[in-house]
Amino acid sequence: MSKIKLEKMKFHAYHGCLEHEKRDGNTFLVTVIMDINTAKAEQTDLLDDTLNYQLVYDLVKAEMAIPSELIEHIGRRILDGILTQFAQVKSATVHLSKLNPPLGGNVQSVSIELSGESSEYNRVRP
Repeated sequence: MSKIKLEKMKFHAYHGCLEHEKRDGNTFLVTVIMDINTAKAEQTDLLDDTLNYQLVYDLVKAEMAIPSELIEHIGRRILDGILTQFAQVKSATVHLSKLNPPLGGNVQSVSIELSGESSEYNRVRP
């Protein structure tokens, strides 16, 4: 089993509960770590035998473009999308950070980390 990581993807997005966050936006960093079997690709050197991480980036970018109040909600959408759209991903972790959150103090970031396994997505979800 291998891990493919897309690290610290940077987006300017309009997430938050406060009016100025919705209007002005903020900077967000997203890291995605995916467990997949890369044994075949290691031998063949063919993109078709592994995960095309451009498609994962495109999914993350699309979800980040949808304004939300909570980073928990965005993280869940990204994780669910990865685990349902990419069958070769066995499990994944999404780490999402909002830089300089408006908390009235000097805070570098606030983050959420969500993890899941593809087997959870083979069952009917509530």
